[in-house]
Amino acid sequence: MTGYRELSKNRDFTILWTGQTISDLGSQVSLFAFPLVTYALTGSALWAAVVEAAFLIGLCGALLPAGVLADRVDRKLLMRAASGGGALLYASLAVAGLLGTLTIPHLVAVGLLTGVATGLSGPAEMSAVRSVVPRELLPTAFSQSQARQHVGALLGGPLGGVLYGVTRWLPFAFDAVTFAAYWLLAGRLRTDLSAPADQPRRSPRQDIAEGFRFVLSWPYFRALIVWSASINLLVNAMFFVALLRLVQEGFDPKAIGLVSTAAGVSGILGALAAPWIIDRMATGALLVTVAWSFVPIVVPMVLWNNPAVVAAALAFGLFLNPAGNAGGQTYRIAHTPSELQGRAASASSFMSTSVMWLAPLLGGVLLETVGGPAAVAVIGGLVALVALVPTLSTSIRSVPRPAVWQAELAGRDAVRDERAVSTAV
Repeated sequence: MTGYRELSKNRDFTILWTGQTISDLGSQVSLFAFPLVTYALTGSALWAAVVEAAFLIGLCGALLPAGVLADRVDRKLLMRAASGGGALLYASLAVAGLLGTLTIPHLVAVGLLTGVATGLSGPAEMSAVRSVVPRELLPTAFSQSQARQHVGALLGGPLGGVLYGVTRWLPFAFDAVTFAAYWLLAGRLRTDLSAPADQPRRSPRQDIAEGFRFVLSWPYFRALIVWSASINLLVNAMFFVALLRLVQEGFDPKAIGLVSTAAGVSGILGALAAPWIIDRMATGALLVTVAWSFVPIVVPMVLWNNPAVVAAALAFGLFLNPAGNAGGQTYRIAHTPSELQGRAASASSFMSTSVMWLAPLLGGVLLETVGGPAAVAVIGGLVALVALVPTLSTSIRSVPRPAVWQAELAGRDAVRDERAVSTAV
């Protein structure tokens, strides 16, 4: 499966991808700095967890109304409003840091509200990709979207460490600038991203319910959501524990930042390989493989608390993740009607991330009660347990290669069009 050359000629996709990449980089810098700043102010792993949890709570809470908005209002307007709000919020942290008035309540409030901004823009961004990219290039487009997230991880950690080393508030000033850059770039999109016309008038509750009904009507989606929600919670808790263990051991922030660099390199390589992997593996088999890829990394992280070891473990675990995410997203989006894109995306994202805000809290509690090695071991055992969900699910395992299910989908659309023509005649 190719398509990178075709996408490089797609002006609006390039603008969208570039803006999201810049914004993701800034967000990774801030998310790297949040626990370090909080731990420096309080000396508590639990307080560091609370600040990160606030961001995730805001993100999850915004997803459902975001899906309704993405199907009802101009998506470009929604993305620009979210990015503009993020710029102002992070600028407030930078100013407070410059004045020496940075506080935990301020950090928590900004974490919560920037999570809301991120949640509001997510379904609009995903729907925008569907609008600017033809169906046959969606797997490559979403592989590139996975790559941009790992570009942020590649550069965000070391850059965050460098900026934090200069002064604590500088990472937040940098993120404010990246949000502003995204706001400017989104304004240059030419594709009509307004809401689909001639939709029936419904209440927001009915809109949200319709998105849930569509997603939950498929056994594949139901099984995938159970696994996604569980793995998002556990893997993020594992990463949080790994980061805080290194902070507690007194490793230099720049060395800790290299952990994110290794994860980013692996993610980018995995994203570059993703179209090739997606094309050659059955989508169901790919998802099962991804589910088990996080299990082996537990052993070295239990035995050694060192940035190099953590970096190598994360790099191994994340390599197949872009292919799994892109393959699963492509399958879902290709089967979703255009008028339901925003609500289906938000319902799916909400259910997949609904418990993710507990990840830093789970990691912080385990870290302070049972210690680092035991915390990693407990989380690793749970990761292996939830990997059984896609492994035992026939609805996931039976999904064939994209060439097969795309042909089936094209045939279904052709039959539907023929029936529509016959009815009109």
